[in-house]
Amino acid sequence: MANTADKLVIAGREFTSRLMVGTGKYASNEQMMAALEASGAEIITVAVRRINLADRGKGCLLDFIDTKKFTLLPNTAGCYTAEDAIRTCRLAREAGMSDMVKLEVLGDEKTLFPDNEELLKAARVLVKEGFTVLPYTNDDPIMAKKLEDLGCAAVMPLGAPIGSGLGIRNPYNIRIILETIKVPVIVDAGVGIASDAAIAMELGCDGVLMNTGIAGARDPIAMAEAMNLAVRAGRLAYRAGRIPKKLYATASSPIEGMVE
Repeated sequence: MANTADKLVIAGREFTSRLMVGTGKYASNEQMMAALEASGAEIITVAVRRINLADRGKGCLLDFIDTKKFTLLPNTAGCYTAEDAIRTCRLAREAGMSDMVKLEVLGDEKTLFPDNEELLKAARVLVKEGFTVLPYTNDDPIMAKKLEDLGCAAVMPLGAPIGSGLGIRNPYNIRIILETIKVPVIVDAGVGIASDAAIAMELGCDGVLMNTGIAGARDPIAMAEAMNLAVRAGRLAYRAGRIPKKLYATASSPIEGMVE
């Protein structure tokens, strides 16, 4: 069972689940909802640019999501300038989605790495406008600290390029980020399998956000459940405290007091 006392806190809001899940790339909205249920996630991301906010007609993604059960996290996926990202967040808030946003400002279409300069510019404006900003960034401790200093509610460093499934490529940078900042650190992008999610949590991360790792699996619903268990297991292992790594063996059974 999950430890309900060990909650994820973002800008004063408490969440029991530390797994955040995206809503794109599923074969159908019905499959998406089944995967969301299996994941146990409470926060789900929605790409604002992929929704026609002016026409909430039949089949709109938002019509399938129970907003009493799930917290929407609008994201600015597909934005390549600060101005575009800021505009997108304002549209999401005006449409009643949320003022807690996942801020993405991408640098190029090939790598989908963040544009740090534009990201800082957008974060500065959005924080001043009262948004709760969760920025997607690279695994750079200096950048993470700058985002925290601007007032971002969390920092979301990539584990690997978006959709790559390569896992946590630089755990040492993630550890430095964890030691550098005080706001929650949520690994975003690159998680491909349950062990990747567990590693992120065992490092001490506060949460994991993923989309392709679940939606792109052969069985998205089963993978969603696997990720749910992995995040919980990784967090429990982190809190339990691992044994020190040693070069040589240590007997697991005591030999003192044995009768010859």
